[in-house]
Amino acid sequence: MTATVSNFYYGAVTPVAAYLMACLGAALGLRCTVRSLRNSRRRSGWLALGAVSIGCGIWTMHFIAMIGFSVQGALVSYDPLITVASLVVAIAVVAVGIFLVGYRGTSPLNLGVAGTVTGLGVAAMHYLGMTAMDAHGTLSYDAVGVGLSILIAVVAATAALWAAVSVRGLGASLVASLVMGVAVTGMHYTGMTAVSVHLTGNVSGSQSSTSLMAFLLVMLAGPLAVLLVAAVIVMFDPDMMLGTEDPDGAGARHEDATGGLPAQQSGAAPRSYTSW
Repeated sequence: MTATVSNFYYGAVTPVAAYLMACLGAALGLRCTVRSLRNSRRRSGWLALGAVSIGCGIWTMHFIAMIGFSVQGALVSYDPLITVASLVVAIAVVAVGIFLVGYRGTSPLNLGVAGTVTGLGVAAMHYLGMTAMDAHGTLSYDAVGVGLSILIAVVAATAALWAAVSVRGLGASLVASLVMGVAVTGMHYTGMTAVSVHLTGNVSGSQSSTSLMAFLLVMLAGPLAVLLVAAVIVMFDPDMMLGTEDPDGAGARHEDATGGLPAQQSGAAPRSYTSW
């Protein structure tokens, strides 16, 4: 029997919360990447923190959205190991893209490779997370919906990586993160429209199960804590607190002609600004 599924068991609460988490992860990732390009000594650290922030943001978006997923006539549960593995995949693939553009620039070829790898990885995270779900039935997917979700993931990842090394200023970063949040959340719900569940047993229950909610909240606690720590690091970075960052990347750097990355410029005095 094909079950009736819903992605909005709690109404607009879960999609709005999921979108906000995607935006938060994107915003932190953008700011970390900007800092990495202005501080070559700590570049790898900032890029790593940016990858963790974006990866955790995408993953928390997915599972907050999944809180609102319900299958009529079945109690949904998740495999903890596969769920954690999907988080590792999210961070790892974002790191690949972030480090590629962080060190090699945004030439069309490099950006295309990094965006494709990252987008496919984000889609893999999504569908790996879906395999962790047990709805006492068989999940099947519409090929068109899956293909469209993967396309959205690749486009969104490419745009995000371009923005990570190209967007300057707090306002521009916030706008970019809002757009990225729409793309990432849109990829999730597009993929979810492709899902159908064929029940193989008569299992009563509903999405309102306190055990399911408790499990998801426990799983979300770690990534949420990481995002909080990342936000504190970004806001209280010594360069920002002392006003020694350059908002346009021009005070002590210039664009490298080969890779598009800032290169150190001699004799230039740093300018100060106040934004996180």
